[in-house]
Amino acid sequence: MSNLGRESERQGDEPSRNRCDYCRLPCPEGPVTAEIEGREYGFCSQGCRNAIQESDRVFTEYHGYRRFHTGVSTLDATLPEGVPRNSFVMLKDLAGTRTEAIQAEFAWRALQRGEPVVIMSFLEPPVSLIQEFVTLDWNVIPYLERGQLHIIDCFTYRVDDRQRMFDRMNAWNRHLSKCAEDATTRVRDPSEVSELQSRLDTALEDLDMHDNGIVIVDSLTEFGSLVQPVQAYSFVKDIRADVCKGRFVPIFAGATVGSEADVFPHDLEYMMDGIIELRLTEEIIPNTLIKQFRVRKMSGVLIYPEWNVYEYTSGTGIVTFDPTEQLAQSQADGDSPPPVGGTGGENASAPSDADAHTASDDDSGSRL
Repeated sequence: MSNLGRESERQGDEPSRNRCDYCRLPCPEGPVTAEIEGREYGFCSQGCRNAIQESDRVFTEYHGYRRFHTGVSTLDATLPEGVPRNSFVMLKDLAGTRTEAIQAEFAWRALQRGEPVVIMSFLEPPVSLIQEFVTLDWNVIPYLERGQLHIIDCFTYRVDDRQRMFDRMNAWNRHLSKCAEDATTRVRDPSEVSELQSRLDTALEDLDMHDNGIVIVDSLTEFGSLVQPVQAYSFVKDIRADVCKGRFVPIFAGATVGSEADVFPHDLEYMMDGIIELRLTEEIIPNTLIKQFRVRKMSGVLIYPEWNVYEYTSGTGIVTFDPTEQLAQSQADGDSPPPVGGTGGENASAPSDADAHTASDDDSGSRL
């Protein structure tokens, strides 16, 4: 919101008389006027005129509190109007499309914007979740330390002796595990839907997540394998109502397509606010699997539903490219075909210290 005044006069986008001086929506009829501090203002309704009496601020954009850009540049290019903040978005993927990296980038961009992030992890323990960020050269340790990133651990209930698991880790993973300890809520039994909802609600309240931040659910498919179908459907519908519609906090949830593509959660597509599809195709270059994504659905906003070829690079995140152009350029230069997604230029990345930590299984390190 902005200080009281005719914002559109400064913005110059259209005559201020066409929009309400409080809610910024168009005035379909003649404005309801009021004189405030010697100036005349126009409103679309009595309700807006009355509301301004109780506030010294007005909305600068009628949709400003309802839409946001994810910060994932290649995705935002297909969503020029942004993503509605009350959206439940399904990432419909295939094994090998690196959905976990896309989810990590959603989280990383939100953290960089100063927003809180809650991740419900059914597929990985917290240490592996952090490793996904580290592999992409994104250091989330400071965000864990200040509580801006919170993990709801729905995985380690499988481990009977957690101390034994910790003792078996190398020094690097023990360090990451300790960093995540205070920022992690462990779920005793993920098949108890009421416990899941309670843990999620507590995390959102602790982070004051109202019209702010994002929630990531790594795998609805894995969750669906833990509970009865009726419970699974109820859980998704309930958190969509409470988190997305009630709090205006978007949820991005992974859903891997298996042999039965018409069962939970894929038969919930009708109620999803957004669907991002990820696939592998051999149609572009024979005998080569190419990753592609497209936004198939996003309620309430303009989308460009085109397939885009993508790959992930350390430090940059998702990048799009034209594989046929890349291959043709390589052949023209007389070089061996480069790996798909990397030409030795901006799409290529040298091994980083984070990669070295991830690849190493020993406890070696520099002495202080």
